[in-house]
Amino acid sequence: MTSSPTAAPASPPRWPAEAIWEAVAPSLPGFTVEVLPEIDSTNSELMRRFRGSADAPPRPEPLLLVAEQQTAGRGRSGRSWESRRSNSLTFSLGLPLQPADWSGLSLAVGISLAESLDPRPEGPPAIGLKWPNDLWLSGQTREGERKLGGILVETASWGGIRYVVIGVGINILPVQLSAPASTSSPPAAAAIPPGCLQDLRPGVNAGEALLRTLPPLVQAMQAFEQFGFAPFQARFAARDVLAGRAVRLSDGTEGTAHGVSESGALLVHTAAGMKEITSSEVSVRPVSAARGSRPC
Repeated sequence: MTSSPTAAPASPPRWPAEAIWEAVAPSLPGFTVEVLPEIDSTNSELMRRFRGSADAPPRPEPLLLVAEQQTAGRGRSGRSWESRRSNSLTFSLGLPLQPADWSGLSLAVGISLAESLDPRPEGPPAIGLKWPNDLWLSGQTREGERKLGGILVETASWGGIRYVVIGVGINILPVQLSAPASTSSPPAAAAIPPGCLQDLRPGVNAGEALLRTLPPLVQAMQAFEQFGFAPFQARFAARDVLAGRAVRLSDGTEGTAHGVSESGALLVHTAAGMKEITSSEVSVRPVSAARGSRPC
């Protein structure tokens, strides 16, 4: 399902490329920042560059690629993610990474982003995390829970180098869902507009959000490479929007979510007992009758 802006496009943001480079380069040698006015997909472009071609060798260097507009952005399970200039923040971070265990990487990314955009040492968080790769505005707002952004992690290998591309899309300005192609969809499943960062931080723009999130994200990935997901587990639990809620797995199994394991697997208590669910096995959607939740 795609989205379109409800507000007139703002002026192009000023991208703090130099400030980001200065913050990141000392701990990530060879790091560069590139901003493009338009591209099909930042993730696809970094994968193309890493793999190289007959005319260009593979490029495994650490790189932040920002797109003011994506024409063929991708989400999890092949879903599309469109973005319009100034209405959203879309970027991909590519870097060589060699963790002992890759499990829970997308959760660690989400934790870093949520904590950067919503640092709340006290009180309930305004930005929650929906396993395995979504940022959600909490139900504290008038509109209730709504998706704020998504994460797409992809990896590739060449010459003994493992390269990860972390794609992030965050709504900055209000958006509304496009009308469905078919009118046979039940009204309850109809448009629930996504949330946007300006709901939480009025006046913030994409450049400011990027500067706030990118340096901590690099630090989080370096910590993940060294220690894995276990140190992130409690931080995820503090923002877990599924914890204690009835959920339905993509195979039809229903149960109650009980947080995540030290490897980042979703723990679901079902009629057959506790199951550990990984992102490669299922998708998870809150049961609509549970705590007034809506399909995610």
